[in-house]
Amino acid sequence: MHELAHFAPLGKDIPPTKRGHERCVALLVSATELFLERGYDAVSLDDIVQHAGGSKASIYKYFGNKEGLFKAICDYRRDKFFQDIHIPFEQIDSNLRGYLIQTLLNFYHHILEPENAAFMRLVLEQSQRNPDIALHIHERGPLHVQLCITKVLEHASQQGLICCEQPIYSAQLYFGILRNFEWRIIMGIPKQETEQETTNYVSYCVDRFLDAHQKA
Repeated sequence: MHELAHFAPLGKDIPPTKRGHERCVALLVSATELFLERGYDAVSLDDIVQHAGGSKASIYKYFGNKEGLFKAICDYRRDKFFQDIHIPFEQIDSNLRGYLIQTLLNFYHHILEPENAAFMRLVLEQSQRNPDIALHIHERGPLHVQLCITKVLEHASQQGLICCEQPIYSAQLYFGILRNFEWRIIMGIPKQETEQETTNYVSYCVDRFLDAHQKA
């Protein structure tokens, strides 16, 4: 079951009821399935309504139009992404190394899922066609993730665990550890490493990352 109670609003004028949330999620899930199956341009609002039930009036009310619906899907999947990868830093007893390693491994396993990889390809395709969608996705997705890690690095620096003068730069560097994996997955190149090899690689890179953030 999809829970929306703790999510940010995914559209406009969504009723604050369980049924209203469920109706909204049904539209998001159905639209996602159709977009992945046929491509964004080949899917109409009528197709989505036929697949999910309801009416086009609900889509216009909740999301405004097809582009608004797609943005809401991206926001919804971002929230699900954080559920998959996020570990509250306070719960790991300030084990910064363990936190950084596990977060990257969670990220890797998330994008390795076929549906998630397919959606990333869809996002890249639509971003090339629509600058407004590209900006929305960047601000709500990659930039938001970077800012979350930035806060962790700031906190760790304040606690004396590392020396991090530019946390936002360091957060960008940190996520660069997975960039090669990420692009290979998006391009559909089969996985080449074993789980242990992936863990070894991530652990090695995090150790080098932490080495670079020690006081001189």
